[in-house]
Amino acid sequence: MVSTIDPSTLIKKASTSIETNFVSKLTFRDFNLHSALSKSITAKGYERPTEIQERVIPSLIEGNDLIGIAATGTGKTGAFLVPIIHQMLINRETSALVIVPTRELAQQVHDEFISLTKGMGIHSSCFIGGTNVNKDMANARRKNPFIVATPGRLNDLMSRKAMNLNRTSILVLDEFDRMLDMGFIHDVRKISSAMISKKQTMLFSATVDKSQEKLINEFVMSPIRVNVTTGTDSSNRVHQDIVKVGKSENKFDVLLALLNKDSFEKVILFAETKRTADKISKQLRNSGLRSDVIHGNKSQNYRTNAIKQFKAGKTKILVATDVAARGVDVDNVTHVVNYQLPRTMDSYIHRIGRTGRAGKTGMAYTFIN
Repeated sequence: MVSTIDPSTLIKKASTSIETNFVSKLTFRDFNLHSALSKSITAKGYERPTEIQERVIPSLIEGNDLIGIAATGTGKTGAFLVPIIHQMLINRETSALVIVPTRELAQQVHDEFISLTKGMGIHSSCFIGGTNVNKDMANARRKNPFIVATPGRLNDLMSRKAMNLNRTSILVLDEFDRMLDMGFIHDVRKISSAMISKKQTMLFSATVDKSQEKLINEFVMSPIRVNVTTGTDSSNRVHQDIVKVGKSENKFDVLLALLNKDSFEKVILFAETKRTADKISKQLRNSGLRSDVIHGNKSQNYRTNAIKQFKAGKTKILVATDVAARGVDVDNVTHVVNYQLPRTMDSYIHRIGRTGRAGKTGMAYTFIN
């Protein structure tokens, strides 16, 4: 597939913006949340909501369908988890399903849910590919008020009669632009239609594809729309530039010279194919750089451990396919490097969103042959 991106649009200086410096005048206490949830939020050190959280939490607590667009790293996960947990504590019959496109994002959402609900007695499960299906079947048959899953594994459990969504009342499509594309839409429709007691649907993403408007309307009824960002522009918190590789230059040598600069402390390097990702990671290790790789052919245990090592700083460079563009939440990523021109602008936006998070400035480079 040929890239649809004009390389000249990938040159951009980071700028101070309202989005970057947003400080809510509200505290989480102003939302009148259930006392147990309020205490949990305080214990985690959160005092004021991010912009997307401030703008969506009241509407979601009221049960409205909602579409939320905000850049990566701006608190979208908390924006839907807080109102869900509040509703679960108010009404113990409330149950929710969060569908996400990648295993890493599923685990991230589940970890955050567990952290927020510690000591509340709310059971949850995470169902993703690459794990023991028999164990998942056993977990699926118990009462799970909160489920986060990738579509393939969830549909597998449904087809095996291990999963029943008849009473699940809340549906969240996280990274909904990806969930509504050709790779997932069939599974998502099947899952949604099984939720015969569904009362509320939430769609969240950093990007939005205007051509999906008809599909969006299949899932939400008169939704409230909250746009913290346009959903079509790259982050203002990331310096962006291109690296032109001449015909006489060795592309890997150019990459190596870039990565050996002192400022490149924690780097995610994106490749278009699994084969290319493996090749680059091997070359980097042979060159003395601490590197690892994640993509769809790696086992889930390997991927989880690779991200853990990267987060801990034991690996300097994480080479990845787009599996890492959504859901790999790592603090202080200094640089994102696209070894090849991404195929779409949506992919580019999600990739560079791995840096420049939490009000910090990041750097993104894209190689152009």
